[in-house]
Amino acid sequence: MIESPSLPGDPTELHLCISYDDELRDTPQADTLERWNVAVLHRRRTHDGGQSPEQGRGCATAGSPSCTTEDVAVGEMTSYRVHLNVGSALLVMDRVTLDPQWRGHGLAAVLGIEAIHRLMPGCRAIACSPGITDLSSQRLTDRSEWDRVNAKIAQEWERIGFRLYRDNIYLLSPSSQDLEEQRGVLRGRLAELGASWKSATSAPSQE
Repeated sequence: MIESPSLPGDPTELHLCISYDDELRDTPQADTLERWNVAVLHRRRTHDGGQSPEQGRGCATAGSPSCTTEDVAVGEMTSYRVHLNVGSALLVMDRVTLDPQWRGHGLAAVLGIEAIHRLMPGCRAIACSPGITDLSSQRLTDRSEWDRVNAKIAQEWERIGFRLYRDNIYLLSPSSQDLEEQRGVLRGRLAELGASWKSATSAPSQE
């Protein structure tokens, strides 16, 4: 079973909110480029009486009046659909970010593949350039550590089915068998992470 005691909440309560902002600008680019925003939300339960989400994480009375559900943003993705010609488009995964406490468990790939699945209809290919987008981390000042983390990120996207095209540009075909197979694998990983988190948080604390 996957160890996940450091996760700040149940990862199976993560979900996506996908939106498209059509500004209706009267420019040629308005018909060729679409920006899709994906909010990564975590559903938490809080209790009347001042209990924090962490204290109520094992709530057995989620349907009770004293239990309130709230969605908290813990990450975001940005994708672009570029219309190449009639009936064909390119989906560009521009950015996938998670709050620091949610990183290091492969969740970006789990969530990314779900976003891809919903945004890829009508696309000829999906493109991405995997690597570090949050430059604020002080622990990545060492070049070897920087390269290690970037390589790990690239490996996660390669597992989905992305293949290096040139430089740091990776491409994926929507019809790739790897994509559908890995979607099932990653959903299984998410279920394991959730089971591990529940097991860790339900165990009695040691004084």
